[in-house]
Amino acid sequence: MINIDTDFGFSKNDKIVIGCSTGPDSMALLDMLLKVRDKYSLSLIVAHVNHNVRKESVTEEAFLKKYCEEKELIFESMTIEEYGDDNFHNEARNIRYNFFEMVVLKYEANYLMTAHHGDDLMETVLMRLVRGSNLNGYSGFRKIVDMGNYKIVRPLIKYTKEELIKYDEENEVKYFIDSSNSKDKYTRNRYRKYVLPFLKEEDSNVHLKFLKFSDNLHRAYEFIEKERDKALKRVLDGEKILIDKFLLEDEFIQKEIIYYFLNMFYQDDLILVNDRHIDLIFSLIRSRKANSFVNLPNLVIASKTYNVLELKRDTFDITSYEIELSDSVLLPNNMVIEMISDVSDNSNYICRLNSKEVSLPLIVRSRRFGDRMKIKGLNGSKKVKDIFIDKKISIEKRELWPVVTDSRGKIVWIPGLKKSKFDKKKNESYDIILKYD
Repeated sequence: MINIDTDFGFSKNDKIVIGCSTGPDSMALLDMLLKVRDKYSLSLIVAHVNHNVRKESVTEEAFLKKYCEEKELIFESMTIEEYGDDNFHNEARNIRYNFFEMVVLKYEANYLMTAHHGDDLMETVLMRLVRGSNLNGYSGFRKIVDMGNYKIVRPLIKYTKEELIKYDEENEVKYFIDSSNSKDKYTRNRYRKYVLPFLKEEDSNVHLKFLKFSDNLHRAYEFIEKERDKALKRVLDGEKILIDKFLLEDEFIQKEIIYYFLNMFYQDDLILVNDRHIDLIFSLIRSRKANSFVNLPNLVIASKTYNVLELKRDTFDITSYEIELSDSVLLPNNMVIEMISDVSDNSNYICRLNSKEVSLPLIVRSRRFGDRMKIKGLNGSKKVKDIFIDKKISIEKRELWPVVTDSRGKIVWIPGLKKSKFDKKKNESYDIILKYD
C-alpha cells in the first residue's frame, strides 16, 4: 500500500515543483500529491521537459498541460531543441535538472520532487558497479539531496515500478509509455529488461536490499568526505592539484580527490566515467612527460604541466586523444561514432564486429607512430600512414582522424576510410555495429 503521507514529512504551505514526464511513475506521484494538497495547503507546480525525440512527445505535453488546467496546477514546460553532447541520457538529464532548478527558483519552492523509484535505484547501482566508480557513485542516488535553498526529494524510492503501475490502475490515473524505454541500444534499458527481472525472481523485495546497501554506502561516504576535504586543503593551489603533494596522500584519498574534480563536470551523475578513465588520469600523473593530457567523456581534458594537474572542458589544440567507446562518442573532429542496432549500409562508415574475436572495451584514439592494420580481404597488414596517403587525407585532418582498436591495441577499423579483417559482412556472425557520422 503506497501512502506518500507517511513516506515524506510534509509541512503546511510547502511549495513543491514536480518533475513530470507523463509516464506511470511521475503521474502516480502527481496524483498522490494532489490527494494531500488540501490537507497541507500545498502549492504544486508541474515542470515538464519535452525531449523532442519522439513524435508522441507533443501529444503528451498537450495532455499534461490540459490535465494541469483541470486540476488548477501551475504548468511550466520547455522543449529541448538540439543535443550536442556525446551521451544523450546524460545531456538530457543535465538540461532537465537545470530547467527544474529554474522553475524552483522562479516560484521560490522549497522542494523539487521526482518519481525515481526502487527499480531506478537498482539500475543505477548496477550500472556503476559494472562500469566502476567510487563509494558515492556505487550508492546510486539519495532520497533527499540538500541543494542549499531547496531540496531534491525522491519520495517513491522504496517502491517498485510494478507497484506504481498498480497504483495508477487502482486510482484510474492516465499515463503514457515512452517507447524508447524498450530499446536495447540504451544501457539502462538492458539492465531494466534482462537483469532486474532475474533479481526480482530471486527475491521480490530485492529493491529494499539495494536501498539499504545504498544508505550504508552514503553514511560511509559522509565520513570519507570529511577526510577528503582535509586532504584537498593540502594538495590544492586554487583549482589545480599540486602533484608532489597529491602523491603524499593515501591512495584511496587520491582517488576521492580525482572524483571530486570529475564531479564538477559530470554533476552527481558519473555514469560516463569508469575505472579506465581514472586509471588514465593516474597514468598521466605518474608520467615522466612534463606536458601531457588525456581525453575524458564530454570533451573534458585532464592536463599535466610539470607539477600541476588540471581538469578543463576544452578542445583547443587537441592533437591526440584516447576515449573508451560507449553507446555514442563525440570526437574532437566533431564526428560521432555510435553503436547502432541495424543498418543496411556496407560502406567504410559502418563496421560490424564479433565480440568473440576482439577484446572489449573498444577504444577510439588518434593515430600513433608505427600503426598498422590487417586489411579486410588482403594478406598481411598495411601502415595507417599509407592508408591516409592513399585516401589523400591532409596532414591536418590525420591528427584528429579516429582509429578504433580493441583493448589489446589491435586496430579494427579506420572510420570512413578502411575496414580491418575483423569487419563482418551482413550475412556473417556479428553482435556489434558501429556507425561513423
